[in-house]
Amino acid sequence: MKQVLIKGGNAIVEDVPAPQVSPKNILVQVLNSCISVGTEMAGVRMSGLPLYQRALRQPENVKRVLDMVREQGLQKTIDRVTGKLSAGSATGYSAAGVVIALGDDVTGFAIGDRVACAGAGIANHAEIIDVPVNLSVKLPEEVGTDLGSTVTLGAIAMQGVRRSQPTLGETFVVVGLGILGQITAQMLSANGCRVIGVELDSERIKLALANGMDFGVDPSSESYIDRVIALTDGLGADGVIITAATPSHQVVSDAFKASRKKGRVVLVGDVGLNLNRGDFYGKEIDFLISTSYGPGRYDANYEEGGQDYPLPYVRWTENRNMQSYLKLIASGRVRFNGFFDKPFAIDNARDAYESLKVEGRKPLMVLLSYPQRPEAVTGHRVEMKAAAPKSQKIRVALAGASSFAQGMHLPNMGLLRKDYELRAVMSRTGANAKAVATQNQAAYCTTDYEEILKDEQVDLVMITTRHDLHGSMVLQSLRAGKNTFVEKPLTLSETELAEIEAFYAANPNGPLLMVGFNRRFAPPVQAIQETLKNRMTPLIANYRMNAGFVPRDSWLHGPEGGGRNLGEACHIYDLFNALTNGVAVSSVHAAAINASGKQWARNDNFVATVKYADGSVCTLTYTALGAKSYPKERMEVFADGKVFTLDDYKAVDIQGGKHKGWTAQAPQKGQLQELEALAETMLRGKSWPISLAEQIAATRIAFEVERQISAD
Repeated sequence: MKQVLIKGGNAIVEDVPAPQVSPKNILVQVLNSCISVGTEMAGVRMSGLPLYQRALRQPENVKRVLDMVREQGLQKTIDRVTGKLSAGSATGYSAAGVVIALGDDVTGFAIGDRVACAGAGIANHAEIIDVPVNLSVKLPEEVGTDLGSTVTLGAIAMQGVRRSQPTLGETFVVVGLGILGQITAQMLSANGCRVIGVELDSERIKLALANGMDFGVDPSSESYIDRVIALTDGLGADGVIITAATPSHQVVSDAFKASRKKGRVVLVGDVGLNLNRGDFYGKEIDFLISTSYGPGRYDANYEEGGQDYPLPYVRWTENRNMQSYLKLIASGRVRFNGFFDKPFAIDNARDAYESLKVEGRKPLMVLLSYPQRPEAVTGHRVEMKAAAPKSQKIRVALAGASSFAQGMHLPNMGLLRKDYELRAVMSRTGANAKAVATQNQAAYCTTDYEEILKDEQVDLVMITTRHDLHGSMVLQSLRAGKNTFVEKPLTLSETELAEIEAFYAANPNGPLLMVGFNRRFAPPVQAIQETLKNRMTPLIANYRMNAGFVPRDSWLHGPEGGGRNLGEACHIYDLFNALTNGVAVSSVHAAAINASGKQWARNDNFVATVKYADGSVCTLTYTALGAKSYPKERMEVFADGKVFTLDDYKAVDIQGGKHKGWTAQAPQKGQLQELEALAETMLRGKSWPISLAEQIAATRIAFEVERQISAD
């Protein structure tokens, strides 16, 4: 299918795989989408800037990059950032079309429904989009998909109006008469308010006046504050809604000055926010922020999970704002006379964006139109290059182009290019699959897991999706006869674990299975094991993980992540199995603290003790209570008159005997070495890197710990 991507200061149209419908989503064939002149053009301009200028404008991203340097090293970070920028990014957040498929959990929609859709990264400029139900609304019969595609802009404007709580007869000022300001002015008029618009562009003022605004002021020719005071008998406006976009701090200051005592100022646009106390303190003005489309925005449970807020308690959610806005269009209370010209076809999207770069009068918004091409619906695979002839390399299909896979596994496969070759990239979103495939020179990209399972040239399926999908995808891969590497955890389900065991009971010579329990392969751990290989006594291991706080609304705590014990601590249970050479587990004991704050989950702070058949005892202290400045991981091992201290995978100190320690400049947690071990198995006939029994055992320990800390 065709999709618009932003790259190097330009909009480009590329072929990407069409998405599959997700369980809680609807699949929509887009007929129109709306280019947001302000937001999207800012993104286009940003994409054309040199990296140092982007850094100056987006300091929050600089911190993320620095964190990546600490975690993954400088070169991997440089490769990751430059690769991501060169691949381009999806754009668009407002569209309308026809439902062509329903997720298994969807009610309230039917195939053939005309719908309007919202959401950055969701309602993209693309022929097919996969949209959560709470970001989708049915179109009234009177509203076409052209005007319906403005639904996101309308919901943003409506939420700004709702935050201002206008009442019949009040006077409101709208600062900035771009598309948001125009819609806002019409909504206020429909609410019985007198509206004063402030705008530098005289044509926009004329347009707003023609659509019902009462007064227009050009602040470059007169003081809009004085004009507002004069029009309100010296009192000032009851409310001011700022829909302008400018780095100037003066905009908010002027809005305060134009307000009456106890007035309301609502910020919708993106402006400077150095506030002067004297501007608002004496008048006791309420300064309010409008959060995009309305209640539910940025709440993953609402937007992605489909959990609605009860209407009696939250009257206007983002979805209900979208519905209300479309009804205003249907009734004629919001009009678009003079707002846009003829839509551009998706194939000519670059021309649409270029038209917005031309100096002089620009349209308030630009629409794209989409032909209904049958091949767009079924095009779940895009070929990138001709398949290479069979070689003595492991041909990998990446299932789930996660940040971790992009930052760790793919660079490591590049270092091991004599053994590995990336054949395919599968991701839920086609643009992401295409970008990662392009960066890493894969033969094709897809959004269909079945594509890689039926590909005879795939030697290894590498699964790096969110945790809840691991077990089912592993079973599909194994049943398709594919060697399988899956990031931890193996599964979150005991039923799926039993199915995996049953598969190998019936197929003892079945495909290889390896969970990404990388810590056992870490060079510092290997140094400890080398010294312990002929130990004469049981061992005691104390492992401390200063894991850091993760907000409760993170996916890691929800059904997709399974919590921090199942999702992360399983790493350490496998490490304990490795240190004890895979002997049987004889008992597991675990206890969690009852933290007073609701921000803590039961599996955030706990101690788990595992006893082994050889008498060894290993204890994990896992906590999110510690300071982030303190090292994350530390382990002490006691055996044979020796003490081994592992310090955050950067150093090992050995006390007792004449054994050398181990040091490195950066943490080495074994991700590279686990792929080396996997290659030794698949290419050179060595035994499995981790036995099936040990992988099952680590997962069962995690399940038992979860049971105990949940019941504690």
